[in-house]
This record gives sequence, C-alpha cells and structure tokens, in this order.
Amino acid sequence: MRSSDLPQVRELGLFESMSAESFESLMRAAYLQTFPAQLELITEGDPADFLYVVIEGSVELFAKSNGREATMSIVRPVGTFILAAVLKDAVYLMSARTREKSRVLLIPSENVRTIFREDAGFARAIVVELANAYRSVVKEYKDLKLRSAVERLANRLLRFHEDQGSNGSLELPDDKRILASQLGMTPANLSRAFNTLKPYGVEVDGATVRLNDLSGLRTLAKP
Repeated sequence: MRSSDLPQVRELGLFESMSAESFESLMRAAYLQTFPAQLELITEGDPADFLYVVIEGSVELFAKSNGREATMSIVRPVGTFILAAVLKDAVYLMSARTREKSRVLLIPSENVRTIFREDAGFARAIVVELANAYRSVVKEYKDLKLRSAVERLANRLLRFHEDQGSNGSLELPDDKRILASQLGMTPANLSRAFNTLKPYGVEVDGATVRLNDLSGLRTLAKP
C-alpha cells in the first residue's frame, strides 16, 4: 500500500523518527484490512508474523489460563501491538480480538526487523516505545501488589477523570467486565468496590461516574 493512504501512521511515535525511505519500504510491505467485531486476530503461543497497527476501532489484548481469562489492555487508534514479540521473532504472549468493527494495518515482522537493523531513528523510537511499555507494566504490577481493590479502582477513576477534562464526571471507556479484569477483580468485586466508594462522593449511573468529593477520593487513592 502507499504511505500517503495513512498519514496518521507516519505521525505515530514509533514511525515519525524513521527516514522517509524506510517508512515507504515498510508501507509497501504492509496491507490494511477491516475486521468485524469479536474476531480473534492473534492467538497466544502462535509465532509473531505481523506488527499490528490499529487505525480505527479498538482491539482487546487478553490471556487465558486454567479456564480463566483476563483483559491485559485495550489498544485504540493509533496504537500498535505486539512489538516485543515481533522484534524477538518469538511467539505471542497474549491473544487479541477486535471489540468492534476495526481497521488494522498489518506489517510483516521480517520487514520490521530489517528496518530496525538499518534505520537508527526507527531503532531509537522502538527502544523508547518498549521502555514506556516496561514502565507501564511495572506501574500496573505495583498497583496489584501494593494497593487494595478499592484503591486500584479509585486511582483508575481519577486517571479517567483527568484524561476526560477534570470536570467532575467521567464516562467509563470500557464495559465493567473489562474494567474489572484490568484491575484484577471479578465483576462482583468491582460492584462492591463502587459501593465502598460511595462515602467518597462516587456516584455511578451506567457508564457515567460522578466524582463529588475529589479531595476525599485522592486521600483514599494516594495517586
């Protein structure tokens, strides 16, 4: 495909530092495809054949073990997955499925590794991308190890609130099943955690959450 077809991809941090020639080479090898909702794109344990870039829609990364399933993260435009497996020529550690009708760019892994070796700007951008991902994983792990379920939920609500303009209310970006899974909770535990937050000014109406006592919530959450 032509790079001019997707200018937003060029602006992604992973690609903006690479040379025009390298970017054109990657895009010539890539192809864009539209997938329906709830389609599994990759399966844990399979070889990493492509680097995926979400252009429209959203993709859920998840893992399964012993009959249990957990949401690891949600990838929204313009975001990539799964970079580490592509660079290592390793198997996927997670599965991925579309949450809605989505347009996804597929870049062959071998082409990504070739450009990584040849383009210093691209290599530096990948190091930064992986460093940011590592720090995010450490923060999530610290949340699970050092905070109670109620504190994790309070912190996540404060983060959503800040991301959405800090106007006293927020919309949950994902359904409560996914939110519970991301926080290491069951849906029933999430419901109880919301009830525990009522004295801290948290009111829930479907996907809308009002924060009526930000000071009290921050005192609890210790963000």
